[in-house]
Amino acid sequence: MKTNGNTLFITGGTSGIGLGLALRFQEAGNTVIIGGRRTELLEKIRAEHPAIDTVVLDVASPESIQAAFETVTSRHPDLNALVNVAGIMLPEDLKDPAHVSTSEDIVTTNLLGTIRVTALFTPFLLAQPDASILTVSSGLAFVPLPLTPTYNATKAAVHSFTQSLRVQLADTSVQVIELVPPAVQTALMGQDESGRGMPLDDYLSETMELLGSQPEAEEILVEQVKMLRFAEVNGKHAEIVAMLNGSH
Repeated sequence: MKTNGNTLFITGGTSGIGLGLALRFQEAGNTVIIGGRRTELLEKIRAEHPAIDTVVLDVASPESIQAAFETVTSRHPDLNALVNVAGIMLPEDLKDPAHVSTSEDIVTTNLLGTIRVTALFTPFLLAQPDASILTVSSGLAFVPLPLTPTYNATKAAVHSFTQSLRVQLADTSVQVIELVPPAVQTALMGQDESGRGMPLDDYLSETMELLGSQPEAEEILVEQVKMLRFAEVNGKHAEIVAMLNGSH
């Protein structure tokens, strides 16, 4: 993937990794459109960064996805990159049947949201001479954090879905890239307040450097996520699950 001269649509772009990537891509010379649910945040971003376009998008709603697709592609017919960032992370107590409603919300947002957005934008991107689809999984796709079981499962599913998408689009103009973050200091699970995880600016800088230096990469792996990504290969899976369980 080239890191400048693109027109990118970033879902979940009003905060955290999504907003961080939007600003970094815009600074690098790309046209950026942000999709998000909260209109007050979209308005704030427009006011502070007038070069960034914004669109209301709730990835849990097929109707909202359709409306956003129509708006984005009509305003930006040269759109050539989709970045699927939108997601939620919530704790669950699997001993309590009430957790199922939380699980359903997480699956709808993290997995179905990614699938639905990708399905709608893929035919449009296939018509472009040089295009990219980026998904965001997690190090927890490879080693689960027991506190967040459905989040882990959706990210494992996003990883698997991305692999299949890459194979099916291999002979097309669309490159498929998976971003695999470690724990990052964002609002997810209050990691920005607790100080747990990689500082957001550090994650963004390393990710942008890897995208620039490895334009053909299938997965973007910062150093801090490699322990999780390769835990099974290195025979450390059970040990790291126990470590994650002990830390929470």
